[in-house]
Amino acid sequence: MSRERVLRAAIDLADREGIGALTMRRLAQELGVEAMTLYYYVANKNDILAGMVDLVTGEIELPPASDDWKAAIRRMAITEYEILTRHPWAASLILSIKQVSGPRIRYMNWILGTLREAGFSADQTDHAYHALESHIMGFTLWEVGMDIGPREDLVALATAFLKEFPADEYPYLTEHIQQHMKERRPDDEGAYAFGLDLILDGLERLHPAA
Repeated sequence: MSRERVLRAAIDLADREGIGALTMRRLAQELGVEAMTLYYYVANKNDILAGMVDLVTGEIELPPASDDWKAAIRRMAITEYEILTRHPWAASLILSIKQVSGPRIRYMNWILGTLREAGFSADQTDHAYHALESHIMGFTLWEVGMDIGPREDLVALATAFLKEFPADEYPYLTEHIQQHMKERRPDDEGAYAFGLDLILDGLERLHPAA
């Protein structure tokens, strides 16, 4: 038994059943111990939640500063999105945790430092940081909130919906729904990457060397 084992068990439980299933009693059952035993390793449930955020944030890849700034930020943002969608509870928990600890501080400083060292001004870096974070967190929260299961379920739902939908009256929405039913091209990284590239391309045009 260790603090990390307790936190990993909490993450596994939240991944399987949602963050609402996480209680001290349930976590103790998962670990095969009495609830009071947990207090040797964590102070309380809030400490567990903060520790979960630290572990998840620590998984995010922060490429070396020597890399190209645009490629480095893109790689970071793609891996963060993959991690946050793998842990659907994580984005909302990160935003709700009031304390900012080591892994989160290193993450924030890495983004800010990468932009500043690339030559962006303090004002540009401030706006760029918030634009990137808004896209990463906002898109992830939207996607996990809209989750309807496997692609087969989406196609079945869309097909049934279109049977009763007035396509002639709303042709563009009909086309949009049909896009969701199509197989994605191998080179199509999806809407998240599309939006991320728009932000990064815009920043590149603002770069002093542009």
